[in-house]
Amino acid sequence: MNKKEFTVRNAMPAEFEQIGQLMVQVYAQLDGFPKPDEQPAYYAMLANVGAFTQKPATELLVALSPDEEIVGAVVFFTDMQYYGSGGTATQEKNAAGFRLLAVKNNARGQGIGKLLTAACINRAKAKQLNQVIIHSTKAMQTAWSMYEKSGFKRSEDLDFMQGELPVFGFRLVL
Repeated sequence: MNKKEFTVRNAMPAEFEQIGQLMVQVYAQLDGFPKPDEQPAYYAMLANVGAFTQKPATELLVALSPDEEIVGAVVFFTDMQYYGSGGTATQEKNAAGFRLLAVKNNARGQGIGKLLTAACINRAKAKQLNQVIIHSTKAMQTAWSMYEKSGFKRSEDLDFMQGELPVFGFRLVL
């Protein structure tokens, strides 16, 4: 498949449950990432990812294959007070952010994560915001590398601990 065939749009409420299941599957199989029994509240939040859309300035974006299959998703925020992470990210002004980027296992390596990241960056630019904030963990090395190639720089001031898991902040100045 050519990555240009994939599209990104806002998720529809009827898709929220399927997207939540996708996120739980993706995050649960990450080596070095807490499992559902270790952080049940986190996995409950993933399963109910559609609830983020009830907050102002928040979108759930999906990547679709040419045959309309949901192959990835991400939550995008144009007001960081709704971002919901630990640390100082929720106090950032004139900033957008995204969290919970997930790509189905069988769709990896086709540019879907990059496509979702670009969609978030483009939305931030369209809103004339001056930065995009994200977080990653050591278990997400593929994503970490993709973010750096997209221009994100480590921002230690955004780091925090999620239970026993170190979470690392990144910032892209627009």
